[in-house]
Amino acid sequence: MRLAGSLAFALTVLLGTAAQAQNPIPVKIGVLSDMSSLYADISGPGSVVAAKMAVQDFNPAAHNMKVDIISADHQNKPDVGSSIARQWFDVDHVDAIADVPTSSVALAVSDVTREKNKVFLISGAASSDLTGPKCSPNSLHWTYDTWMLANGTGKALVKTGGDTWFFITADYAFGHALERDTAAVVTANGGKVLGHVLVPLNTADFSSFLLQAQQSHAKIIGLANAGGDTDNAIKQGAEFGITAGGQHFAGLLVFIPDVEALGLKTAQGLVLTSTWYWDMNAANRAWTKRWQAERPGKFPSMVVAGVYSSILHYLKAVAALGSAADGKAVVEKMKQMPTDDPLFGKGQVRVDGTVTHPAYLFEVKSPAESKYPGDDFKLRATIPADEAFRPLKDDNCPLVSAAK
Repeated sequence: MRLAGSLAFALTVLLGTAAQAQNPIPVKIGVLSDMSSLYADISGPGSVVAAKMAVQDFNPAAHNMKVDIISADHQNKPDVGSSIARQWFDVDHVDAIADVPTSSVALAVSDVTREKNKVFLISGAASSDLTGPKCSPNSLHWTYDTWMLANGTGKALVKTGGDTWFFITADYAFGHALERDTAAVVTANGGKVLGHVLVPLNTADFSSFLLQAQQSHAKIIGLANAGGDTDNAIKQGAEFGITAGGQHFAGLLVFIPDVEALGLKTAQGLVLTSTWYWDMNAANRAWTKRWQAERPGKFPSMVVAGVYSSILHYLKAVAALGSAADGKAVVEKMKQMPTDDPLFGKGQVRVDGTVTHPAYLFEVKSPAESKYPGDDFKLRATIPADEAFRPLKDDNCPLVSAAK
């Protein structure tokens, strides 16, 4: 009788173990991005490739996990983005959303994510409000933000003589935040803002806006926009003779796909701030080679690298908890664990959701300086992690005051 009982117990343990092995922890991640418009080259399909690479490198089977990646195009519209988020959370059993360029869309998705207690891994959106007054216990801001861009590019240009500014600003949350944060840096460092003009998103003709900037006689024309809008403004500015007249563009958010689209002859001399560059070290180059197997002839932006890094850290936290069900608990675990991955190295996740790591001030090379495709940037300065992002005391995030 005792033997029979022991055998029955052993069989129960074996069956339980087998069931566990057959039922890995399910995780579904949605990459929500601009797949077809002005931000598609800096994120979009490239972010989906990066997400799949993160899953591959994490090796879910080794952690008894099954990870699925899905994707959708938010069309740069907050209502579309929030609708997709609700569908994913309520019907498709998505646990986390990644990327989401376009700050207005990201702010909307952040609200839905918090309501549904899921996880939002922000890489594409820039507004510093996402870790400021609009911070959320369910969101992390991974790659960069408008405060970082302003205090990198803006400060550097003012200190080297660019002390009068006119802004050409994308008329939505991201552009407003980038102009606000940069204008604050300009005035704090002794510069002066002479004016600004608001421009609809995805504008083809910048001529009237460039004319206003030209007539301001500001030394620096700050482009508080990104992607195709930045490219169009710079190309048309060259036709207007902006730089020939002594004025200079400040591309406040410039990615390597933008430089590739503009060409070094047009983009040379642009100063920009980034947290990642494909050609900066051997690890970045090796990762880029793998990424290019799916995106031949292209070079990954920092947004794409941030998607990879954020998903890798997210999966580590889910593995540590043994479940992806409670989004707030997963984010809290991500904050407790130091970040460490091949692309961004070591860092930390602050209580406000900001992920800190160094930032870099680059200058776009001239055609003569570039030795091979994608050899576009030269390093001007490294901004340490503790200086690259806004101090906690200044960000007005309710999570910070609650933690005191």
